[in-house]
Amino acid sequence: MPLLIGTSGWQYRDWRDAFYPSGVPAARWLEQYATQFPTVENNGTFYRLAARATFADWASRTPDGFVMAVKASRYLTHIRRLRDPAEPVERLLAAAAGLGDRLGPILVQLPPTMQAAPAPLDQTLHEFTAAARKLGTAEPRVCVEFRHQSWETREIQDILERHNAALCWSDRLGRPLGPLWRTADWGYLRCHEGAAQPWPRYGRQALRTWLARVAAEFPKDADVYVYFNNDQHAAAPADAAALAAVADRAGWPRMHAAASQGTQP
Repeated sequence: MPLLIGTSGWQYRDWRDAFYPSGVPAARWLEQYATQFPTVENNGTFYRLAARATFADWASRTPDGFVMAVKASRYLTHIRRLRDPAEPVERLLAAAAGLGDRLGPILVQLPPTMQAAPAPLDQTLHEFTAAARKLGTAEPRVCVEFRHQSWETREIQDILERHNAALCWSDRLGRPLGPLWRTADWGYLRCHEGAAQPWPRYGRQALRTWLARVAAEFPKDADVYVYFNNDQHAAAPADAAALAAVADRAGWPRMHAAASQGTQP
């Protein structure tokens, strides 16, 4: 699975007609979404961790090969701020295990006010491994999104590399919001807001630039997840489709939705 492109979330009212056909009820939007994209980032789990049965229901509504990334609960990241992570990490993985083979990376997004805390970060990443072993599940890929400049040190980079955890690359208005370290054998990019018109779209040049950045750091057989978080006015699915087209023209392999042609070699 080389490049996997999707959006951050799928349940937005203003996507009706612009992305979802008017005749498709909201209760079937996930199924409709999965005919267009091979992956989605579930950011609703940040606000409320769903039950394992709910994760299993999401899995049952998507085709084989579909991948759902899961945003870690704010209880771990914003309330605990990575302190004493064992219980919330185990609870997260026990619930997300309902996705089965649909489970993709876990996104750990830290508060913008949280300054570097190397030891809690190291312990949290360790707990993902420990919890997976305890639960008898596959060890998940973990991506960390820092939003305070104090994290941008060699020590933090070493911790991520030691756990094969990806640094989240992120973008706003076409510019990286932090360093573009490759800390794992896979990658993760979140696109929050483009600078093109109509707002908040991304222009083709910005998309080509991001693909070039990926190509500079990752081989073509590496899994790189890209999620568009500019959901307003259905910009996210439009830009995800535009990036897929840019990748196709560049000959960069990507995962297709199950309803289309399968994996492009």
